[in-house]
Amino acid sequence: MQGRSLPFRVATLVTGLLECLGFAGVLFGWTSLVFVFKKQHYFEELCELDAGSLGNATGLDECRARDERFSLIFTLASFTINFMTFPTGYIFDRFKTTVARLIAIFLYTSATLTIAFTSADSAVLLFLAMPMLAVGGILFLITNLQIGNLFGKHRSTIITMYNGAFDSSSAVFLIIKLLYEQGVTIKASFLFISVCSAWHVGRTLLLMPRGHIPYPLPANYRYGLCSRDSPPEEDKKEAGSEKLELQSKEFPSPKKETPGQQQAPGSFWSHTFSPRFAWHVVWLSVIQLWHYLFIGTLNSLLNNLASRDSAIVSTYTNAFAVTQFFGVLCAPWNGLLMDRLKHKYQEEAKRTGAVAKAAALRSVVPSLTLTSLLSLGFAVCASIPVLPLQYATFILQVVSRSFLYGCNAAFLTLAFPSEHFGKLFGLVMALSAVVSLLQFPLFTLIKGPLQNDPLYVNLMLVLLTLLTFIHPFLVNRECQRKESPREVA
Repeated sequence: MQGRSLPFRVATLVTGLLECLGFAGVLFGWTSLVFVFKKQHYFEELCELDAGSLGNATGLDECRARDERFSLIFTLASFTINFMTFPTGYIFDRFKTTVARLIAIFLYTSATLTIAFTSADSAVLLFLAMPMLAVGGILFLITNLQIGNLFGKHRSTIITMYNGAFDSSSAVFLIIKLLYEQGVTIKASFLFISVCSAWHVGRTLLLMPRGHIPYPLPANYRYGLCSRDSPPEEDKKEAGSEKLELQSKEFPSPKKETPGQQQAPGSFWSHTFSPRFAWHVVWLSVIQLWHYLFIGTLNSLLNNLASRDSAIVSTYTNAFAVTQFFGVLCAPWNGLLMDRLKHKYQEEAKRTGAVAKAAALRSVVPSLTLTSLLSLGFAVCASIPVLPLQYATFILQVVSRSFLYGCNAAFLTLAFPSEHFGKLFGLVMALSAVVSLLQFPLFTLIKGPLQNDPLYVNLMLVLLTLLTFIHPFLVNRECQRKESPREVA
């Protein structure tokens, strides 16, 4: 490798993976943290117990008002983590890596300190702390994804691995729960996480660029250790020639291409209002809503299925958190699948003279379809109110979720011009965040008018999940049309 040595880049890769694994997506371990908060009597004042018919513990465990309060906190935090992707992405693009990471560290540390010093009397501060924790975490992920640019042909695999680590970090709250059961206070756990901010600062200054990691890398590219990221002018020129060469390899011109086929990339709004983008928003929003609703209401669901037996609820909560950890192992398989299919279809395009861009886009169709299929299986299992079946639900949930966000990023990269990627990525996440707000009214509907019977809500969401198969079908049909002899003749 040119520039920084391979060990230095591996150190950047490994520490970035540990950062995502230990901090970025801890919000999604919410079920484990809710268990601890309930033991600490958070929002207990909302529970109106009927002393004549209910025992104290039973009444508290089935308190609807408290469950709704916890659900609302998770709804706002999960909304924030997606909706703020657009402005945080702009901050990353405009002010670059160091500034974005310092903002992330400030938000994250402020959140963990707030949680550490929160008590049952000040539990309302969780409405502030959890969204801050979410935004800080997503900024850690965004700034680390560019590390894939350091490893060329393994770029997609590394990006999906980082997304998997983001999912797996939810196991951190399981560790906090287990430590709490061994006598370690929640204050001590979050103070330790706050102290880890010194590690984040050190990594920002020593192992991360001040600006952005370019792709492809220019010759003798340097970063970290307070070095200047910007290459000399001759390196910039060489980087430009390397980029053109890479693009010619990845997207070779089709045979008998006419000048009219070389079209401008189009405006941002033309892509925003395209059917391709609209169906992708539907695909992501429906699947993500299922995941968020499941995570946000799992504690309440387990209490109902286990007849409010705290030991059983604790066992299933631990099992869910453990399966979440394996997201980091599942996600790279999706990247490997896309990388292999992309190479295969582009080789076919070279032989047949088909449009190579369509061939590359076609490589993501199997992953889109597989994600929809896994999500449908997860939705069906989650809809069956049988306690032992929840183990299968947990497995399908973590596998489908680990595929979801890698497919999202890969599709936007291949389906739209690179100059619009950041804006389109932020917009699709923001729109899916608006849809995710439905999880709270759905939870209220289940707890209220449906009297803890989620059957009708689950059936509706299963039917909506079937709509997600339309997206890969339309993309595949479009690719086949562009690869047909009439299109390339």
